[in-house]
Amino acid sequence: MVQYIPARVDASFAALADATRRGILEQLGRADASITELAGRFHMTLTGMKKHVGVLEQAGLVTTQKVGRVRTCRLGRRRLEQEAAWLEQYRRVWEARFDALDEVVQELKREKVHDRRK
Repeated sequence: MVQYIPARVDASFAALADATRRGILEQLGRADASITELAGRFHMTLTGMKKHVGVLEQAGLVTTQKVGRVRTCRLGRRRLEQEAAWLEQYRRVWEARFDALDEVVQELKREKVHDRRK
């Protein structure tokens, strides 16, 4: 089990904790977009969108480039491998626990049928 999560992974999970930021990533997965375009799609102010994009940028999930007055956003180079590996470890733990619980339930059902036959 992972005992320590690097700050980069913490920043990723913090960024992904917000539905709007997950939506921004989904949108940028389809096409690059300006802050103005994103703000319009998510019905929020430019200031609010800049804050969301800033959090994603700090986590390395988004990059921005300013040309003139337009700041264009695109997906960052991070692929979330560390985050996926961390989640996979917990998925395996929970899968094993649910398998063990299934065994207990099946045993209780067998005992109940056996008790009825007596």
